[in-house]
Amino acid sequence: MSWTARIVRDMKRGNWADDPHLLLDASHDGVIRADALARLGVARTTVTRRCGPNGPWQRILPGIVLLHNARPTTQQRTIAAHVYGGPDCVVTGHTALALHGYEQSRGRDHVQLLIPHTQHRKDFSYVRVERTWYMPEVVQHGRFRLAPVARCALDAARRTPDPRACRSLLAAVVQRGDATVADLAQELACAPRRGTAIPHSVVRELGDGAHSVAELDAQRLYAGTGLPPMMRNIDIADAHGRWIARPDGWIDEVALAWEIDSMKFHLSPSLHEGTQRRRARMERFGIVVVSHVPRQLRLEPDVVIADLEAAYRRARERARPAVTATMSHHVR
Repeated sequence: MSWTARIVRDMKRGNWADDPHLLLDASHDGVIRADALARLGVARTTVTRRCGPNGPWQRILPGIVLLHNARPTTQQRTIAAHVYGGPDCVVTGHTALALHGYEQSRGRDHVQLLIPHTQHRKDFSYVRVERTWYMPEVVQHGRFRLAPVARCALDAARRTPDPRACRSLLAAVVQRGDATVADLAQELACAPRRGTAIPHSVVRELGDGAHSVAELDAQRLYAGTGLPPMMRNIDIADAHGRWIARPDGWIDEVALAWEIDSMKFHLSPSLHEGTQRRRARMERFGIVVVSHVPRQLRLEPDVVIADLEAAYRRARERARPAVTATMSHHVR
């Protein structure tokens, strides 16, 4: 029997029982404030009894009732947190990122809220409340008041102790185009200092031109090779100014390109074919190309460095081709 049917079955007393759908209609997906139940004629003792052991309802948060006793859905948990935070609260962090469309942020245990500094709410159960002077502009998403993506990402990042997970989070936001590095830096400048050390480091790395976790890993690994500085976000053109490619990394002195191949390009035949065509085009113009996959950067750094050094020696031994590098404006 569904939880809706159980509610209807158990409505036996009070004026609210005359209309079995009255409570459901007054709720938000089964979530309703206890004082709203009182206004509908449900006695406090009735609420207490129905929210007791083996009762048909449950208290999901203080003063908030869920009109069934099964495990709350993610949406019901978020609705309850939103109601608990009050009319001025804003949902941020991973919960808001999931609503903004970031799949990697779904299924998190906690709902993170921002409230004005003049208001008071305490953390309770799965709800984390932060009082702030710096309330963001609201992005309305259905009934939810969300923070903008940059604020959501930084609020989540400040509570992410793992540097790699933090890089993945912030790089995804930049890579998807929902925020710039400057946006993230602005949010950091206005954020409380607690928890900002790792995000500060990641934003600096992103500001150096890397737009994915793999590129960040590559940048960190290359810094220890002793090879000439590697350029990023560079377009390569032939002697007539015709565009050739935009590799992930470029050593201009010897016309060497470094490519970091995401696994998604190998899983998609069309994307894989595009990768192969770009590589072949660079090689036709005499460019030395060395490529790796992200897994190698993490698990085989010595092999990656050896490959780069060998490619650099090979590039130095041949005449440099007539290709030029310019700051990237081409969209691949």
